[in-house]
Amino acid sequence: WPTSFCFRPNNICRRTSNNFTIHGLWPEKKHYRLEFCTGKKYATYDEKESIVNDLDKDHHWIQLKFDENYAKQKQLLWKHEYTRHGICCKNLYDQNAYFRLAMRLKDKLDLLSTLRTHGITPGTKHTFNETRDAIKKVTNQVDPDLKCVEHIKGTPELK
Repeated sequence: WPTSFCFRPNNICRRTSNNFTIHGLWPEKKHYRLEFCTGKKYATYDEKESIVNDLDKDHHWIQLKFDENYAKQKQLLWKHEYTRHGICCKNLYDQNAYFRLAMRLKDKLDLLSTLRTHGITPGTKHTFNETRDAIKKVTNQVDPDLKCVEHIKGTPELK
């Protein structure tokens, strides 16, 4: 949940969200995450373009560390993710298609609804396996990339 991201040490969020948000869409080749490929770099969107509002909606790719106006103007997270990962799939998806694909996948998989359906909500305790198995039901039994981490000593969280 974004709340756990915001309360990690060194993370100060300027915005909040009641839903999961996209961090990135990382193309892979033969089980290796592709990054730092060559190609045309991120082209900043005009703030009036519809894709900016689509990305910035609370349930898509909100930039939690920045207030809304700054986020839409500078587009730092989107630029970082596209420059690091998105250009690696440029043969299949241009910049617009890359971001639209990420939003479609987020909507299709709807992690928040999936977890709620299985009784996994904030404040409840569940095993790693229960959480993983709930997610696998919408990913055609593909294992999600989950880890249990402690950013704050004694406070385990799912990443």
